[in-house]
Amino acid sequence: MENTLPERPAAVLVAVQLPDVSDTDHSADLAELTRLVHTLGYDVVATVSQKRQALAAAAVLGEGKLKELADITGGKGVVPSGAPKKKDKARLKRMPAEADESDDSDHDGDSDGDGDSDGDGDGDGDDAGGTKASTKATRSGGTASPSDRIRKATVVVVDHEITPSQARNLERATGAEVLDRTGVIVEIFHRHAKSREAKLEVEIARLKYVAPRMREAGGGADRQRGGIGGKGAGESALELDKRKIRDRIAELREELDAIQKEQGVRREHRKEAQRVALVGYTNAGKSSLMRALTGSEVLIADKLFATLDTTVRALHPETKPRVLVSDTVGFIKKLPHDLVASFRSTLDEAREASLLLYVADASDPTFRAQLEVTQATLGEIGASKIASRLLLNKVDRLDESERQALAREYPDAILLSAKDPADIATLHDTIVAFFESSMVEGDVVIPYSKQSLVSEVFEAARVLSEEYDETGRRLHVLAPPATLARLSRLVDR
Repeated sequence: MENTLPERPAAVLVAVQLPDVSDTDHSADLAELTRLVHTLGYDVVATVSQKRQALAAAAVLGEGKLKELADITGGKGVVPSGAPKKKDKARLKRMPAEADESDDSDHDGDSDGDGDSDGDGDGDGDDAGGTKASTKATRSGGTASPSDRIRKATVVVVDHEITPSQARNLERATGAEVLDRTGVIVEIFHRHAKSREAKLEVEIARLKYVAPRMREAGGGADRQRGGIGGKGAGESALELDKRKIRDRIAELREELDAIQKEQGVRREHRKEAQRVALVGYTNAGKSSLMRALTGSEVLIADKLFATLDTTVRALHPETKPRVLVSDTVGFIKKLPHDLVASFRSTLDEAREASLLLYVADASDPTFRAQLEVTQATLGEIGASKIASRLLLNKVDRLDESERQALAREYPDAILLSAKDPADIATLHDTIVAFFESSMVEGDVVIPYSKQSLVSEVFEAARVLSEEYDETGRRLHVLAPPATLARLSRLVDR
């Protein structure tokens, strides 16, 4: 008997191309959202795209495109005015595709029947810019198979951050679960967090995302009713839930603060160490470079946000003094602000590094925009002025003419492949040379009565030569000025 994997849930993408977004950027955003949704465990079976001046206030899309979306999900395609009558999310999903005719005429924001359901005054309810919108069937970025066209999507994913009411209206119009881009990213972070610190940071961001949407959730209507007249107990239950979330966030913050204090102590111990941080867009190859540079068994996966926990390892082959390399969480366009705030402590590894290595996937045609996102995010945490080098990774996927063009465009960048040992050796030498450029030579004389300090000198500095005289053991070393001063004070105690 043949074993088959369970079918992944089907999802449809929804995107509005605003006037300031080019066709290239719009396509890149949709391709990235497709990867995000695939990482979350869904198959993308269709895409609904529309050019508009702004998102429709009621349900993101205009009336015509909303009905096309509903054809893909099996919903009614209209947003009934007023609150639903005690329909939870499960019942919404079970609604038949054939909508009641009396309901079809009752649109949110279109009570006069002029067809202007999106409230932009153009009357077409479809495309405020007058440009034809597009709907296409896809499967994981490819051409849809006949079975995909028959499959009804159970999830609608919007490539924008939408309001709770917009999400609720889309759910009522499509009969499907609705996620916006922020919700997808938060959920991926939630699934991929491994360390206790990362789990706490993600849970805080997740609760802050969920809290304002509780009233708008599909099952919220039941919770808002209760007692005589439908008031009182139900409202109290909702407020109680929100208070529980606030209390839970406070509890998580307290636990996170304790962990971050411990992390702060560890960073303080490494304060004098030479530190380099790998930063860049998600899936740019940071973890592959981390493994190649340090020999550590860090997770490598061809998916977005495979790494959420900061890993710190020594550069290998080791140097004296040691160089510590940090692999940080990847960035992405429209990264939710709460996640940036939550991961501020994790990103401290980047902020406190002496050298930042900006890693970009040179084979990705949108890597320039990705670099801008990385630089903007690092600017938010105060790391934009740290010395840096640009690493254009994955050049093994480019032909020679493309490599030469990149070399001309970015003359100071290092073109490399994490799979090429020669490229890694060159990068290793570049890192070592950077730190050596700020080192100075000096002598540390250790009295014979303090020979226990010799190992510390060998650990903290590179010993160039050593001599013995009547005063003790004289070590001629190469070290950062601060390290040399500390060792001298240590000996003079």
